[in-house]
Amino acid sequence: MKRKNLLAIVVAATVAAVLGGAAVYAQDKYALQSPAGIAFSDFKGYEDWAMVSSARTDEVLKVIVANPVMIEAFKSGIPGNGQPFPDGSKIAKLQWKPKKSTEAPFVVDVPDVFTQNFVMEKDSKRFPNSGGWGYALFNYDPASDKFTADPSPADCGHTCHVAVKAKDHIFHPYEKR
Repeated sequence: MKRKNLLAIVVAATVAAVLGGAAVYAQDKYALQSPAGIAFSDFKGYEDWAMVSSARTDEVLKVIVANPVMIEAFKSGIPGNGQPFPDGSKIAKLQWKPKKSTEAPFVVDVPDVFTQNFVMEKDSKRFPNSGGWGYALFNYDPASDKFTADPSPADCGHTCHVAVKAKDHIFHPYEKR
C-alpha cells in the first residue's frame, strides 16, 4: 500500500513540475523588442483599445485600434484640423487571414488565423526622422502560439506612410459610429 501511495505522489509531483515548467517558459510577448528599439510592452493593453477603423486587402483583414491618447486626439479633430497627434499616441493594426464564414446565411469574410500586429507610436524625440513616429511589426505563429519581432526594419515613415504626411502619417480616419 505504501508503494502505491509513493508512486501516486511521484506521479503527481512530476505532473506539477511539467505544468509549472510550461507556465514558467510560456512566452511573454511583452519582452519582445523590434530592430528599431520599439518594445512590444509599449503597447500593453492593446487588446482593449478602442477601434479606429478596419481595412481589407487581398491577403488580410485588419482592425485598427488606438490607445486613449490617440482616440482623444481623433475626437478633437486631429489630423483633419491640421494639428499633429500628440506624443504618446499609439496605434495597432491587428491582422488576420480571412476565411468565408460557414455559419452566416450570406457571403462574408471573417477572421481566421491571426498573423501580425503592426504598431506605431508617436515620440518626436525618439523618432525625429519619420515625422515623430516609430514603427514595428510583430509576427504571430499560431503553431507555436508565439510572437516574434520582425527582423526587417519597419521604417514606413520614409516609405509608405509619407503618402499621408499631411494627415500626420496616419492612413485610417477615426470612423463615425
